[in-house]
Amino acid sequence: MNDHVPLKKLHIKTYGCQMNVYDSERMVDILRPLGYEVSDKAEGADLVLLNTCHIREKAAEKVYSEIGRLREMREEKEARGEGRMTIAVAGCVAQAEGKEIMHRAPAVDLVVGPQAYHQLPELIARTHRSKGERLSADFAPEAKFDALAVDREVSGPTAFLTVQEGCDKFCTFCVVPYTRGAEWSRPVQSILDEAKALAAKGVRELTLLGQNVNAYNGLDVDGAESTLAKLMYALADIEGIDRLRYTTSHPNDMGQDLIDAHRDLPAVMPYLHLPVQSGSDKILRAMNRKHGRQAYFDLIDRIKAVRPDLALSGDFIVGFPGETDKDFEDTLDLIRRVGYASAFSFKYSPRPGTPAAGMPGQVPDEVADARLQTLQALIIEQQQAFKEKLIGETLDILFEKPGRLAGQAIGRSPYLQSVFVEDAAHLIGQIRKVKIIANSNNSLKGELA
Repeated sequence: MNDHVPLKKLHIKTYGCQMNVYDSERMVDILRPLGYEVSDKAEGADLVLLNTCHIREKAAEKVYSEIGRLREMREEKEARGEGRMTIAVAGCVAQAEGKEIMHRAPAVDLVVGPQAYHQLPELIARTHRSKGERLSADFAPEAKFDALAVDREVSGPTAFLTVQEGCDKFCTFCVVPYTRGAEWSRPVQSILDEAKALAAKGVRELTLLGQNVNAYNGLDVDGAESTLAKLMYALADIEGIDRLRYTTSHPNDMGQDLIDAHRDLPAVMPYLHLPVQSGSDKILRAMNRKHGRQAYFDLIDRIKAVRPDLALSGDFIVGFPGETDKDFEDTLDLIRRVGYASAFSFKYSPRPGTPAAGMPGQVPDEVADARLQTLQALIIEQQQAFKEKLIGETLDILFEKPGRLAGQAIGRSPYLQSVFVEDAAHLIGQIRKVKIIANSNNSLKGELA
C-alpha cells in the first residue's frame, strides 16, 4: 500500500520590504507541515499567496492586476481537472484595504493581515471546508510570534529575524502606523531562542528587522526593558553568530548605547540604513519627522566618530507636497555632505488616509520625475565612488551561494556589497579574507587573500 500523498504546490509573491520577505519565509514554515512545497511559479499552484506592501500607490494596483491574472490561471487549472487554486492576499494591503479587496476582487478566497499569518492553516482549512467562503482576520502580534515555531527552514548563512513591529512616528506620508499598528517588541528570550536555532542550522549573519527597529524595547527574563544594543550583545554571544545588521532605523531613536555598539561590538557590521527622507527643514516639518537636517548631520558625525569606516544607506522621497526647487536642492546638498554607499529613492505617492494626501502644493509628476532622476544620478555616483575606494582593500567576506560560473561563489562584504570570487564554491557558509580587485557594476570582484 502506498501511503505517499502528493505535495501541494505553494507560490508566494512578495512585495515590498525585508519585513515582508521575513513574513513570507515564516508563512512557508507554517504551511510546510500541511504538505505544501514551494513553487517558483504561480501556474498550477494549489495556493497562491500575495504578500503585499502598501507604502506606494502603485503597489496596491499591482496586487489587483496580479489577482486578475491569477483568476485566469485558476480557471485554466480547473478546466484541466487539476483542482482549484486558492488565492490569498496577505500583508499590509490586506490590512489596510481588506474590505475593499473582498468587494473589488471576488476571486480572492482569503485576506489576512500581517499579524494573522500564524492562523493561515486554520483559515485555509475553514476556507476549503466552506467551499469558497471568503474570510479575513487579524490578531495581536504577541499571538503571532507565540504561535510561530522556532525551528525555521534556512536557505543559506544569512537570515532575517524580526524583533520589532509597528511604528508610532506617524510620518505624514506613511501608512505603516495604520497597517502594522503601534510599536511592539518581542521578548528578548523569544528572539534568542530563534537565533540559536538559526545558528544551529549554519546561519552566520542575522539582520534584525523592524519598522522602527532601533526603538526596540522588549522585556528580558527579569521583566526589564532591553534596548537594541543590549539585544545585539546577547545575540553576539551565541556560538556561530558572527555578524549582525539591523534595519530600518529612525534618527530619533539612535541612542548612545547603540552608537557605542558600533564601536565596541565586532559582530555589528559597519553599515547603517538611516533614512532621512529630505534635506529640507520645511519638508521635514511637513513630513512630521520630528528632526531637522542639522540634527541628522550631528548624529552622523557622532556615529562616524566611533566608526569612521561606516557605510551609510538612506531613503529619500522627492516631490513631497510643497517641495520647491530650493527644498530639493537642500536634499541634494545633504546627500553631498553626508556621502552614501547606497540609498533608496522614491517619487512621492499619496496614500489614502494619510495627512500628506490632502496637503496643498502637490508636485506635478513631470517635475517629481525629473528630480528623482537627478537625485538617483547623484546616489549612483556616490555608490560607485565608495566601491572604487575598496579596490585593493582586503575584506572579510561571508560566502552565501554559488555564482553563475563553475567554481564561482558570491559573498557579502561588511558593507553589504555583493562580491564574487573564482574558485570559492567550496567556501559557502564560511567567512574568508578577500582582496577586492575590481568594481563590476552592481557588485565587486575579489580574489582569496
